[in-house]
Amino acid sequence: MFGDTFFYIVGVYAFLWYFCDNFKSLFQILWSLFASYIQPDKNPPLSERYGNWAVVTGSTDGIGKEYAKQLAQRGINICLIARNESKLIQVSREIESLHPVQTRYIIADFSKGREIYSRIRHELSSIPVGILVNNVGQMFEHPEELGNVPEDVIWSLVLTNVAAATMMTRLVINDMKQRQKGVIVNISSGTALQPAPLASVYAASKVYIKSFTIALQYECEPYGIDVQLLSPYFVRTKLNAYSTTVMNGNLFAPDVESYGRSAVFTLGKSSETTGYWSHAVQFAASKLVPVTVRTIIGTLIARRFRKEYFAQHVQQQQPQQQNRF
Repeated sequence: MFGDTFFYIVGVYAFLWYFCDNFKSLFQILWSLFASYIQPDKNPPLSERYGNWAVVTGSTDGIGKEYAKQLAQRGINICLIARNESKLIQVSREIESLHPVQTRYIIADFSKGREIYSRIRHELSSIPVGILVNNVGQMFEHPEELGNVPEDVIWSLVLTNVAAATMMTRLVINDMKQRQKGVIVNISSGTALQPAPLASVYAASKVYIKSFTIALQYECEPYGIDVQLLSPYFVRTKLNAYSTTVMNGNLFAPDVESYGRSAVFTLGKSSETTGYWSHAVQFAASKLVPVTVRTIIGTLIARRFRKEYFAQHVQQQQPQQQNRF
């Protein structure tokens, strides 16, 4: 009798913790949506809560660009950081034409490592950064075995995915502490949930971001600073251009506008989220499966995406070969 009761309690305990831990992203998104109608004035504007300047890295394409536009729509001034000056000018003008905010931009190639940060520090010294979005990231050109990836690509990926978020956070965090407010958004990935063969370095870098972010949450809480972990699955961006399946879109691969709008909506409402409702469902469903099984499934998907990439590559070469005759 006692044994049955004990195992019943353990089972209920395990189920409740699984339910809370793995469905919280979905529940937080849904609750925030409904709460905004029930108590529309509960949360102050982002500019009042955090400050009126945001810095977004990797902000000329994909999630970073859309995140910057969504913040500007909410009245936040934007400092864009990326490596392509012409794209920075274009995005800056686009944002200012759409919203009554100020923009600045900083040209920086995060793959260059330590040498770029003194200039970024100088450029940001006159900006009271209230929101930092560590979005910049890099993936292999296509899913590939580690031994076939060029050494320069590996170094570039590590410096961009790991060092950038770390050093950018260090640049702004002490000023946020002095003001006793601010928010840091670190963009990880659903691939951090398990090892990702054929994307091994990318997935490992996103595990670092997850651990780094959760540790910062505890460090920053006494200073009134929020730190959010944002972990998207597939979104239709240039980062995933190797896959026709992803770029064609589906319920679990939203367009960047839909994802960006939803992700910014969660800002200040949840500390750890996938940022999008179908990704939250995907996260919860994935956690039902053992890590080994998830890794095998991920390998099969990566191999399929790799085939899609090379199929595209062959199609692109065929017209060029025909033109030679």
